Amino acid sequence: MPPALPEARLLEMVFPDHTNHLGTLFGGQVLAWMDKAAFIVASRHARRVVVTARSEEVNFRVPVRTGQLVELVARLTGVGRSSMQVEVEVTAEDPLTGDRRICTTGRFVMIALDANGVPTAVPPLEASATV
Repeated sequence: MPPALPEARLLEMVFPDHTNHLGTLFGGQVLAWMDKAAFIVASRHARRVVVTARSEEVNFRVPVRTGQLVELVARLTGVGRSSMQVEVEVTAEDPLTGDRRICTTGRFVMIALDANGVPTAVPPLEASATV
């Protein structure tokens, strides 16, 4: 069996200050949480400072409501010389019923930097698959 892809998991609670006038999660808030999850998995792989180079193909599937839990799972899916591709899946959960739905998905490209802020090499994907 191939080693599991490196991943990071975060849980967030949706409070009223995270939502718009309709009581649904602001898109910008979920993007910030997704970027944080991507940052964590990329940082753990590279063991370097990382920055976001790009977010792409973010899909908002279903609204997330005040009072729901949000679970973010970020998986490192590819590595270049200094870049890392991260897929993030966001699942909303009703804490009272346990109903879970994938609400948002997206891809991020993270870049590792050296002490001078210059892109620097990262290990191949297999190197951290057992971490």
